[in-house]
Amino acid sequence: MIWPFKPRYRRQIARIEITGAIAGDTRKRVLEALKTVEERKFPALMLRIDSPGGTVGDSQEIYSALTRLGQKIKIVASFGNISASGGVYIGMGAHHIVANPGTITGSIGVILRGNNLERLLDKVGVSFKVIKSGPYKDILAFDRELTDPEKDILQSLIDTSYQQFVHTVATARQLSVETVKSFADGRIFTGEQALELGVVDRLGTEEDARRWTAELVGLDPEKAVCCTLGDSKKSLVQRVVGSQSQLDRLGLGNLSGSMDWLNFELETSGLPLWLYRP
Repeated sequence: MIWPFKPRYRRQIARIEITGAIAGDTRKRVLEALKTVEERKFPALMLRIDSPGGTVGDSQEIYSALTRLGQKIKIVASFGNISASGGVYIGMGAHHIVANPGTITGSIGVILRGNNLERLLDKVGVSFKVIKSGPYKDILAFDRELTDPEKDILQSLIDTSYQQFVHTVATARQLSVETVKSFADGRIFTGEQALELGVVDRLGTEEDARRWTAELVGLDPEKAVCCTLGDSKKSLVQRVVGSQSQLDRLGLGNLSGSMDWLNFELETSGLPLWLYRP
C-alpha cells in the first residue's frame, strides 16, 4: 500500500507578523509573504497583528491580498497588544479573529494631519512664492492656513475613506452599517469589548489562535507548527547600532521606536491615515 504523502508545507501553518505602523515597507513585505504562502500551498495562515494602523492605501492593499488568498486557504488573525484602526481593517481579511482580553483595538476612523508653520516662517522672514494651475494645487501647504473650501474638500475625502472602512467591517463581521457606526467613532476598546461588539470571534492568546487554525484545517493542534514568513526589517537605528538588546544596554531602548515614528510622520504627512496614536 502507498501511503498518501503531504508535502512539508501542507503540514504546517504559515505565520506572518504585522508590527508597527503600516506603510510602504510593511505592505511590500507582507504582500511578498502572502505570495509565498500561496505558492507553497500552506493549508492555513495565522496573521499576527500588533499595529496601531497606518496609511489607508497600504492597509487596503494588504486587506485585498488577504481576501484573495482567503478564497483558497483558511486565515485566522491574532490581535496582540494593539490592533487598532488600519490593524483592524487588515484583520477583516481573515475568516476568524482572536484577541487577548486586554488587547487595545478599535479606533475605527480616518485622520489627516498637516503642518502649519506660517507664524514661525514669518518670524524668521521666510516666505514662498507659488505659481499653480488651480486654487487647490497646494492644498495642505505648510506655509499657510487652510481655506474653508479646502477644509470642505479634505472633509469629503475623509468621509469617503471612513465609509469604506465602515462598510468593510460591516461586511466582514456580518453586522449592519448602523451597528458598526455606533462604535466606529474613533474610540478604542479592549478585546473583551470587541467580542461583545462582534468585532472579534474569540478571546485568547496567539497559541490559542494557532491551535484553532490547526483544527480548522484538520491538523493536530499538538503537533502543527508555524512557519514564519516575511520577518520584519530592522529599523535604521538597529542597522547602525545593532540589535534591540544592544540598544537596551546602551540606554537607547526607545530610540529605535522614536526614529521609526519620526520617519513615518515625515513619509505620511498630508496623507489620510487609519491610525491610532495617543
